Amino acid sequence: MLSTAAALRRARPDADLVLSMDPDHMPWGARSDDEVIGRALAGARAAGDPRPDAIVVPCNTASVHSLAALRAEFEPRTPVIGTVPPIKPATASGDPIAVWATAATSRSRYQTGLIERFAPDIAVTQVACVGLAEAVESADARALDEAVSYAADLTPDDVTGVVLGCTHYDLVSERIDAALGRRASLFTAAEAVCVQTLRRLGAAPDPDAPRTGTVRVLRSGRPDTLPDSALGYPAGAFLALPPDGRSVAAEVRRP
Repeated sequence: MLSTAAALRRARPDADLVLSMDPDHMPWGARSDDEVIGRALAGARAAGDPRPDAIVVPCNTASVHSLAALRAEFEPRTPVIGTVPPIKPATASGDPIAVWATAATSRSRYQTGLIERFAPDIAVTQVACVGLAEAVESADARALDEAVSYAADLTPDDVTGVVLGCTHYDLVSERIDAALGRRASLFTAAEAVCVQTLRRLGAAPDPDAPRTGTVRVLRSGRPDTLPDSALGYPAGAFLALPPDGRSVAAEVRRP
């Protein structure tokens, strides 16, 4: 969720953010549909005291399987914004594309439906990126190189666009570019999700607003701080910057 949260923080530095992570039950990619739905509901409920103005689901796997259940519970009072693999913009050139995603998203009917809808006449290769989300979570350089290389080897040479169908992958876009030899443009969803969130709230971007917004972190429902692995990425370090001189650690105290 780091890339989406960072996009929201850049757009509205005065907004309070609650980052509800689920490290105790990761990875989600190999879990059943019902398990993913249960974890997504648990994460949203944990962030709900006080109830947030909006619930953003910055995860393709969670969105693919859980949006209906989340909206049934929280809407219309609280808008729920999901993350959709940006397949539509990637097809604009009409050239072959690849969609990198977790195993769960790659096998989902939802993603297949997006491809059928937006790329009916375009060659699309679905690449299940085994171990990549987990490698990003751990920030293990060797595991990252191996997982990115594995996915790159499964990506045909003629693709001109690669859809990053997991928001974890945004954090290592430079590694992906290097592995692909920069032969393909990368398409990510973070900025689009940010725009949709503000639209649903009836708010406008205001990047020059006072940086007074706080960042709270929940890890499987427990108050915590961003892990060191997250701080190693630019988006994580940006989120950890103090709001108007106060430390994020002061905002998120352990019980």
